Amino acid sequence: MLRFLLDTNAVIRGLTEPKNLSREQTRILDDLDRHDHAFAISVVTLFELAIRQTVGPRRIKGDVAREIASMGDGLRDPADRAIVATARIHNLKLLTSDQRIIDSGLVTVVE
Repeated sequence: MLRFLLDTNAVIRGLTEPKNLSREQTRILDDLDRHDHAFAISVVTLFELAIRQTVGPRRIKGDVAREIASMGDGLRDPADRAIVATARIHNLKLLTSDQRIIDSGLVTVVE
C-alpha cells in the first residue's frame, strides 16, 4: 500500500542532493528502499522534472521526463503531455477522443 507522495523538491533532492533531505525524509526513503516499498509521485512532478531537464543547473534523467520535454509545443496541457509520453515510451496505442492529442500527431491513437 502506498503511504508517501514525494513532491518535486523531494525527488530532485533525493536524486541529486540526498544530503539536503531532512533526517526524517532520509529515514523514510531508506526504509522504503530497504523493504522494497514503493512511493508515489504526481504527474505534475513528472512535468516539472521534464522542464528541469531542459533548463537550470539540475538536470534530471528519466524516460517520461525526457519524452515530455521532447514534445515541444505540440501539447500544452501537462496531463496530456504525461499521458502521451507514457504511451510513447511504452510503445502503446492511446485510446482517446481528445482532439488536441489526435491532432498533435505525437502518438498513435485509436479514436
